Amino acid sequence: MADAEVVLVRHGETEWSRSGKHTGSTDIELTDRGREQARALGAALRGLQFELVLTSPLRRALETCRIAGFGGAALVRDELREWDYGEYEGRTTPEIRKERPGWTVWRDGARGGETVAEVGARVDRVIAELRSLTGDALVFAHGHVLRVLIARWLGLEPGDGRLFALDTTTISRLGYERETAVVRSWNERPGPEI
Repeated sequence: MADAEVVLVRHGETEWSRSGKHTGSTDIELTDRGREQARALGAALRGLQFELVLTSPLRRALETCRIAGFGGAALVRDELREWDYGEYEGRTTPEIRKERPGWTVWRDGARGGETVAEVGARVDRVIAELRSLTGDALVFAHGHVLRVLIARWLGLEPGDGRLFALDTTTISRLGYERETAVVRSWNERPGPEI
């Protein structure tokens, strides 16, 4: 895979992503704006060939994948589900910090949900699959799980995903420089702002 790239796509906007609510297992759909964003993603990715297309099983990622034109080729990977936020599902960070001052999911995990190490173990399985390829891959998933994936791709600890901001409906590219895993581009919006 030395010359191959992994293209990461965070799903389009949802009501909860727009309001900053932690959205793990709640299976909500894209907003109208999110669907427009997914169409722009499709235009940006049109003509590219991928040996493997993977997607989270959650509706917002599946819908982004389908609208972008890759639904027919995509394989669902449960490992690409978003972080399980447990008791913090549907709550914003400021709301959580009222009862747990200084809380961060990266350090403290989610009460009744997953730790960062558990998310890291899931994405390590996806990375092993991606590294076995000879061609390019395309991955549709979610903000936190993709941030953990980038950290693990680079050989960092899962919690180092906190260092990589990732907006909805963006494209990021991972690859290699010689034998070293690198970031080729990060958090790029396809086309004009929607």
